[in-house]
Order: sequence, then C-alpha cells, then structure tokens
Amino acid sequence: MKVIFFISIFFIVYAMVGYPLVLKFLYQFLKKDSLIVDEKYEPYVSIIIPVYNEEKVIEKKLVNLMELNYPQDKCEIMIASDNSTDNTNLIVKKYISEYSNIHLVEVKNRKGKTNAQDEAVDRSKGEILVFSDANSILENNAINEITKYMVNEDVSYVAGKLVYTNGDLNRTAETESSYWNYDLEMRKIESELSSITAGNGALYSVRRNDYEKIDPIYSHDSIFPPKFVVKGKKAKFNPNAIAFEKAGENLGDEFKRKIRMSRKIIKINFVDFQKYNMKKCGIFSFFYFSHRFCRNFLFLFHLIALITNVFLINNTFFLILLLLQTSFFFCSFLGIYIHNKYLKVFTYYTMTVLAQLLGAYKEITGKSKPFWEIAESTR
Repeated sequence: MKVIFFISIFFIVYAMVGYPLVLKFLYQFLKKDSLIVDEKYEPYVSIIIPVYNEEKVIEKKLVNLMELNYPQDKCEIMIASDNSTDNTNLIVKKYISEYSNIHLVEVKNRKGKTNAQDEAVDRSKGEILVFSDANSILENNAINEITKYMVNEDVSYVAGKLVYTNGDLNRTAETESSYWNYDLEMRKIESELSSITAGNGALYSVRRNDYEKIDPIYSHDSIFPPKFVVKGKKAKFNPNAIAFEKAGENLGDEFKRKIRMSRKIIKINFVDFQKYNMKKCGIFSFFYFSHRFCRNFLFLFHLIALITNVFLINNTFFLILLLLQTSFFFCSFLGIYIHNKYLKVFTYYTMTVLAQLLGAYKEITGKSKPFWEIAESTR
C-alpha cells in the first residue's frame, strides 16, 4: 500500500514539476532540430473555421481574416457551420456576396467540430490547410508564419501560439493564462528538440497530403502530432504565429471547457500506441509519456494517493500527509470564494483534475459526445 501511495505521489510531482525541469536540463545538452525557413514561401492556403452558433463573433473573425497580410488570391476561407441555428450562416452569406474567396459549408447533421472540419476539407483546394477557432483573432502575419515551416517536406503539422488577452483583468483568466504560458515553454523546447506532443485549436496548419479523417470524438490538436511522428513526420511549434483569445472568466465556463477537453482522457493515451516506441519515435516518446500520459492520468494518481493514504493513517507520518492532502483541497474550495491569487492556483489545479475525473467517468459510461457548447465568457 505504501509503495502504491508513493508511486502515485511521484507521478503527480513528476508531471507538474519534475518533467519541466528535466526538459530544461535536456535542452542544454541535446542537439537542436534544424528547419529550413522560407519567408517567401506562399502556397495556396485553405483557412478552415468550424463554427456552431457564433453570431456574436463570426463577423469580427471574417474581418480579421480579410485584413491578414497573406495574399487574398492565394487563400480561401471555409466557414464550416455545424448546423448552426442562430444568425451565423446569414452573416457569413453577407460576406460571401462581397468576397469571392469566402465559402460556407453548411453541415446538415450536427456531428461536432472534427466532422465539420472534415466536410470543409473535402470541399477545399489548399495545399496547406490552416485551422482556427471562431473566437480566435489572428495577428496580421499569422498565416505567413504558420505556413513557412511547411517548406520542409517532413513537417506535417505546425501549431501557433495562443495568447490570452484578458489574463490581467480576471483571476480565473489570469490563472489559465499563467498555466498556459508555462505549458508553452515546454512545447517550445519539445519542438526545438523533436516534435510537440499536442497543438491548440486557435491556430494550426496541416499539409493536405498528410491530412487524415479521425474519429470525430477526438480533436486534431491531440491526435495529429503523435500520429504524424509515428509516420516519420514532424509536428512543430511556431511562437511567431500568434492567435489571440479571451480565456474563460468564470470557473463554470472553464470547468465545462475542461470536461469537454477530457472527453477521451483515457483512450487518447492508447491511440497510435507506437508513439511510445523510442526506437521508432526517438525522444518524442519520452516527451509524450511525460507531458501527456502522466498529466492525463493526474485524476487517477490523485484518487489512488487519497484512497491509499486513508488506509495508512494508523501511521502518524501518513496521517500528516492525509491532513496535507485535505488541506490542499480545502484551500482549493476557499479559492472559489476568496479572491487570492495563490488560492486560485490551488482552485484551478483541482478544477482541472476534477474535470479529468468527470471526463473519464463520461468516457467509461459512454456519455462522451463530440459536440461543443459555447463558453460565453470567452466571447
């Protein structure tokens, strides 16, 4: 029982503290991956935006896309509407009448974001497929940046950098923004040494010839990077390809978003299992195990640590450890009601682990769905 307890604690600490330190250590000694960067590379690009009832932000998104530095005659904009029931489609059609490179793909039966993206890809013609969310505002040179790594034929996927715009205005958003920046530092190192283990939906590109349709319950940003690495390709991070978004400004929105992100928190670790084969994937396998596998199972490690600790309380040392665990969760509870940035860190972390647990429960009970609901405070 003691061994199980300490193994669980080790993986919790390793996932959140140990791995980032190991990664920084490795960065000092390992050879960096080299890429050709061609600033003049301008392939024909299909910009694909999946939407569901985005009438509040879709016009701003379209204006943003039309103002990008990338040549308009070298890109098309595909709005993939997942059976929207508000005025989203009407707003898009208004812009279609003014701009010939904007297209609306109306998905008749709502099947989720990934399916909507698939339907748009089927009707697109770009050599490079660029994906972005409706509420993400791209920096003017974002498309130029997200495509220039694609001059390397072995690069199949490039993720941009998501920047939260309200991180200094709201405690919940500030905590999410801080955690995200911490994660981006790891992605940058992983990319420079090998490949990133996951992307983000705000901005990423995929080479058309490498694009694959996946089970719509999953998302591209979690499936594509390891899938491409297993096939001998690379998935990179370009910090100069920037997209801006609002982070969730209340715990309710952020909690729902994280539950949705955890809808396949268990099975995702076993898709393309060769990603753990270091003979095939090199140090990427270590990155994936440490950054994804260990973090994806934080809910399980915490559950095991708590349960085993209860059975060990006849020992004073373990009684103290149980009090520390319960104190941690009590501080997390206080952080919901008390506006203190340190308590918010406890709250945010516990919320993430709890969202994983609920996501795992939904997955096990067959209740996971590919649909997404809008988090209003991110709009």
